[in-house]
Amino acid sequence: MAPALSRSLYTSPLTSVPITPVSSSRLSHLRTSFLPRGGALRTGVSCTWNLEKRCNRFAVKCDAAVAEKETTEEGSGEKFEYQAEVSRLLDLIVHSLYSHKEVFLRELVSNASDALDKLRFMSVTEPALLGDGGELEIRIKPDPENGTITITDTGIGMTKEELIDCLGTIAQSGTSKFLKALKENKDLGADNGLIGQFGVGFYSAFLVAEKIVVSTKSPKSDKQYVWESVADSSSYVIREETDPENILRRGTQITLYLRDDDKYEFAESARIKNLVKNYSQFVGFPIYTWQEKSRTIEVEEEEPVKEGEEGEPKKKKTTKTEKYWDWELANETKPLWMRNSKEVEKEEYNEFYKKAFSEFLDPLAHTHFTTEGEVEFRSILYIPGMGPLNNEDVTNPKTKNIRLYVKRVFISDDFDGELFPRYLSFVKGVVDSDDLPLNVSREILQESRIVRIMRKRLIRKTFDMIQEISESENKEDYKKFWENFGRFLKLGCIEDTGNHKRITPLLRFYSSKNEEELTSLDEYIENMGENQKAIYYLATDSLKSAKSAPFLEKLIQKDIEVLYLVEPIDEVAIQNLQTYKEKKFVDISKEDLELGDEDEVKEREAKQEFNLLCDWIKQQLGEKVAKVQVSNRLSSSPCVLVSGKFGWSANMERLMKAQALGDTSSLEFMRGRRILEINPDHPIIKDLNAACKNAPDSSEATRVVDLLYDTAIISSGFTPDSPAELGNKIYEMMAMAVGGRWGRVEEEEESATVNEGDDKSGETEVVEPSEVRAESDPWQD
Repeated sequence: MAPALSRSLYTSPLTSVPITPVSSSRLSHLRTSFLPRGGALRTGVSCTWNLEKRCNRFAVKCDAAVAEKETTEEGSGEKFEYQAEVSRLLDLIVHSLYSHKEVFLRELVSNASDALDKLRFMSVTEPALLGDGGELEIRIKPDPENGTITITDTGIGMTKEELIDCLGTIAQSGTSKFLKALKENKDLGADNGLIGQFGVGFYSAFLVAEKIVVSTKSPKSDKQYVWESVADSSSYVIREETDPENILRRGTQITLYLRDDDKYEFAESARIKNLVKNYSQFVGFPIYTWQEKSRTIEVEEEEPVKEGEEGEPKKKKTTKTEKYWDWELANETKPLWMRNSKEVEKEEYNEFYKKAFSEFLDPLAHTHFTTEGEVEFRSILYIPGMGPLNNEDVTNPKTKNIRLYVKRVFISDDFDGELFPRYLSFVKGVVDSDDLPLNVSREILQESRIVRIMRKRLIRKTFDMIQEISESENKEDYKKFWENFGRFLKLGCIEDTGNHKRITPLLRFYSSKNEEELTSLDEYIENMGENQKAIYYLATDSLKSAKSAPFLEKLIQKDIEVLYLVEPIDEVAIQNLQTYKEKKFVDISKEDLELGDEDEVKEREAKQEFNLLCDWIKQQLGEKVAKVQVSNRLSSSPCVLVSGKFGWSANMERLMKAQALGDTSSLEFMRGRRILEINPDHPIIKDLNAACKNAPDSSEATRVVDLLYDTAIISSGFTPDSPAELGNKIYEMMAMAVGGRWGRVEEEEESATVNEGDDKSGETEVVEPSEVRAESDPWQD
C-alpha cells in the first residue's frame, strides 16, 4: 500500500487527530511526528501546537490566534479548543460512514491501486524505484482456517514517517498530499488514476477485522516496518520487521484478522472473488485472488489379479480429478469505456453488455461518448433487447441498471433518480467520472450542480440513441423498441415537461387510417388536410371499441385521421403534451368539437328545427345530462353522450373507477358534465321530434327517450349506473317488437280452446291394452 491508505475529506487541510501512544518518554518524538507542521489550519488562522499531559494521558492543544482582521473586532472572552476522544472518533468513522461491511475490500484495493499508480508515475523520473520488486499487481489471499485476509501490492510502500503520518492521523490522505504536490509543481497530468481523497478508507477494515497488521517496504528505505493496531483502541504499534520470511521486496501487505462473526463470510475465496468483480473489476492493475481449482491428471493403477491366475498385476492408465490452489486473475474484463469508440467493434460492445449486466440477448442499441468541459465523464449506455417482465419495474426508479464508477472503482448502482429519471430507468450502462460529489463513504451521490449537468447530458444522449433507432432503415428495430419501452416514454410525457420536444417525435399510435401499423405524430401532420387545425384523438379500452365508436362517424366521412389511444396511460400523456408543432390535441369525445369545415347555415337551421325537441328530452332526463344539443359528429347513430371540456372522458372515468385505492367520493365531482347530442337525420330522432310536437305526454315516447339515453351511455364508453335496470328495459322493448310476430299467441289460444271442449264431453274413455292390437300382431290367435 501507499500513503494513500487513508484519505482526506477535502483537498484543503483538515484538523488532524493523532492516535498517540501513551508513553511520556517519547514526548519529543510525538512533537515532531504527530503535530502538523506549519501550524496553519486555514487562511487567516495561525495555530501553535502543544502537547500536554492530563490525567496520565497526552492531549494535543492548539493555541489558535485569529487573523488580524478578526482580532481588531470585539475579541474579549475566553477561548476554548475542540478536543477529540480518538477511540470514539474511530468508532464513528467505522460504524457510521458505511452501510455495508463488504466495502472494506473496495477501499483497500483502491488504496493499493493508488500505491501502484504513484510508483508508476515516480519511476518515470526515478527508474531505480522499481528495482527488482516485480510486476505492478495486487494479490488477495483469504485463509478460512485462521480467519484472515491478506492483501499485498507491489506499489510504492511506506517509510516509518509515512506510516505515522498516514495511518496514525485520521482523515489525512497520502493521495491528497501527493496530488497537492503535483499541482504545486504544475504537473497536473499524472493524477488521472489516483482514487483516494478522504483519508478514512483504510479504517473501514475495522468493519470486519478485530486486528490489522500492515507490513510495508518503501524503495526509499532499507528497512521494512510493521504497523499494528486492534479495534476499539486509541493506540498502535510500529516495529521493524526482522523475520527474513516476511521480508517484502517492495510494497505493502495488509493482514486482517477477522471478527468471529465475519470469518465464515469474508474468508471464503468465492466471496472475495465476487467482491473484487463487483467493486474493482475495472481497476487498472491486475488483481489476483487465491482460488481452489481442479484439473484432470493421468495416473497408473494396478488391476486386481483374478483368482486362479498367476503373474504380476497389470497396470492401466486412468484419469482422476485433482483439486489444488492457485492464483486467478479476477479483473480480466477491461473498462471498454476508456477506449476510443472508433476502435471498438459492435461485437465487443455486445459482449461487454452481456458480461456486465448478466444478459443473454444483444442490446437494441448502444452509445459510447465522452463529455468534456465543466463536467468530464465517460459512459456507455445500452437499450436492452427485452423489456422488464414485471410491471412494477416500469415505475420503479431503483432498477440498478446504471453502474457508477469513479476512476474505474465501482461506487454504487442504487440510485433514486439522481442520474436518470424514472421513465428512462430501463436504460442500462456505466458512467465513470474522475471527480464526483460523493459523501465520505463513497456510497451516496450528493445533489449538486455537477450532478444535474451530468444527468442532463445522459438524458440527451439517451434520446439521441432512441432517435437513431426510429430513423434507421430497419423499421422492425423501432417497432420492437416501442413494444418493450413505449410505456416508459409516455410516462415521460407526464413527468418531464422539459423534454417534451425530445419525447413527442418518438411517440407512436394506431389511427383510423392505419389500424395495422403504428403512426408517428410527424406522419399524422403530413397527412392532415389544409383546413384541419388540430390533432384528433379518441381514448378507449381497445382498438376494436375505438373503430366502432360513434364519435368517429363524421370524421371518417370527411377523411379526417383520428389517433386511437388504447393504453391506460395514453390519454394522460397526451393531455400533458397539449400541443405539437402548433397543433392542439383535441379529444373527439368531448363537447364543442370543431372540424374546420362546418356549414353554419345548415347547422343554424337544424338547431332551430330541433330546439323544441332538445328542451323536451332535457326535461325528460332531468339531471342526468347537463344539456341536449344537435350533433355535428354523427352520421349513422341516433345520439351520443359526450363529456364536458373540463371533466373526465368516458375512458378516464372508467380508469379512475378501477383504481384499487381510488377515492369514490370525488368521482361525482370529477366526472364533469354529460351532454347528449342527437343526430337530426336519424329516423328515431325524427319520430321523437314528431312525438314532442304531437304527443309530448306519451308514455311510450318517454320510454324511448330513457332507452335512448341508456343505450348512448354504453355506446359512448360510459358504465351504466344500473345494468340490471337497463337489461329489463331492453327485454321489454324486445317483447313489444317480437310479440305475436311468428304465431306463438295463436297456437296457445287454439290449445286452450281444445282443452275446454274435452272437459265438457264428460269422462274420458279408457281403452284396455288387450283391445289395442295391430293387424300384424304376431301374438294374435
